[in-house]
Amino acid sequence: MDLPQELILQTLLRLPVKSLILFKCVCKLWISIISDPQFANSHFQLNLTKHTRRFLCISALSPEIRSIDFDAFLNDAPASPNFNCSLPDSYFPFEIKGSCRGFIFMYRHPNIYIWNPSTGSKRQILMSAFNTKAYINLYGFGYDQSRDDYVVVLLSNKVNPFLVGVPQSHLEVFSFKDNTWKEIEGTHLPYGDNYREGEGVVFNGAIHWLSSRRDIALDVIVGFDLTERILFEMPLPNDVDHTELVHSGLWVSGEFLSIWVKDTTNDTIEIWVMKEYNVHLSWNKTLVLPQYVIPGHYFNPLYYSRFADYFHPMYSTENGDIIGKYGGTKLVKYNDKGQFLGHHSFCNSPSEVVVYTESLLSLSGDDEHV
Repeated sequence: MDLPQELILQTLLRLPVKSLILFKCVCKLWISIISDPQFANSHFQLNLTKHTRRFLCISALSPEIRSIDFDAFLNDAPASPNFNCSLPDSYFPFEIKGSCRGFIFMYRHPNIYIWNPSTGSKRQILMSAFNTKAYINLYGFGYDQSRDDYVVVLLSNKVNPFLVGVPQSHLEVFSFKDNTWKEIEGTHLPYGDNYREGEGVVFNGAIHWLSSRRDIALDVIVGFDLTERILFEMPLPNDVDHTELVHSGLWVSGEFLSIWVKDTTNDTIEIWVMKEYNVHLSWNKTLVLPQYVIPGHYFNPLYYSRFADYFHPMYSTENGDIIGKYGGTKLVKYNDKGQFLGHHSFCNSPSEVVVYTESLLSLSGDDEHV
C-alpha cells in the first residue's frame, strides 16, 4: 500500500518494541525509520506510560538468560512473550547493578557493561585507572536529561573500610557524551560499605542507594543528582529499626520512592513509601507483608546471601499489586491489601534479577570497547 511516510511513522511509533524489531525485515524504508536514533527516542517518550516492563534473570551457575513479561507470567497467560537472550561467555560471571531506560548495568572486574537486551546492543567500559585498585561501595547508572547524556557513577574507598581509620573516598562519573571518567572533587564522603542486597535506583532525576554513615553510625539514603552531579542525603523513616536494615532495599512503588525492610522478629516485610519526594515527614508505612513458606521451594545455603529466602519487592502494577522475587528462583505476588496471591518459578537455580523497560534506545559507541 502506498501510504504517506508520515502516516507510517506515526503508526510505527505506537507499536511495541518486540514488533518493531521484527518489522525491520519488512522493507528498506522501515528499517531506516526504526533504526533512526531520533525515532527510538520519540518512541520511548511517547510510550512512557505504556512500556512493557520485563524481568531479566541471569543464572548464577551458567550463562543462561531469560527475559520475562512478568505480568503475563504471573497471570498464567498461555502466550506469555518470554524469550532467551545471550551475551558472550567472557561476560560471566557478573553482577547486575541497575537498569535505566531499557539498559542493564552489569559489572565484572575490571569492566562495566551496559546492555540493551531488547536490541542486543552493548557497550563495554574499562574501569578508571584509580578504581582498579579501590574498594567500590556504590555503583549507579542513569540518564541526565538536561545534557542527553548517560552516566555511570562510582563511589569508592582507597582502603578497606573495615580497617581502623577513615578511608579516603572518591566519587567518579563516566560520561558517555564526553567518553571519559571525571572525579568529583571537594565532596565529603562519609559513606561505608553498601552491604545490602540491591542496586542504584533511578528516580526523579537521581540515583539512590541505601548506605551507612561511618561518622555517625547511622543508615541513610544517598542520592546522586544526575543534572547537578552532586551527592545528597535523605533520612530514613523515624520508626525504621536500623538493626534490621541488613535485609532491606530501595525500589519504586508506583510513583513513589519506597523502602522495604525485613522484620526478622515477626518474619514480615514492611513497605514504607515517601509520599512527597525528599520530605522526611512524608514517609508512610503502607503495608506489612507476611512471609509465606512457598511449597516445593529449595534453598541451598551455600549460595550468596542475596538469594536468601525472603520476599524482595521489585515492581508495583497499575492496580497496586506488588511483585517481587523470593529465594532467587521464584516470583511472588501480593495485592495492595497485602494478601498473598500466588507464586511461579522462573528458573531452577538462583539468579541475578532486575526489572527493566523495553526500548530501542542505543548508546554512542555501542559494541565498542573504551
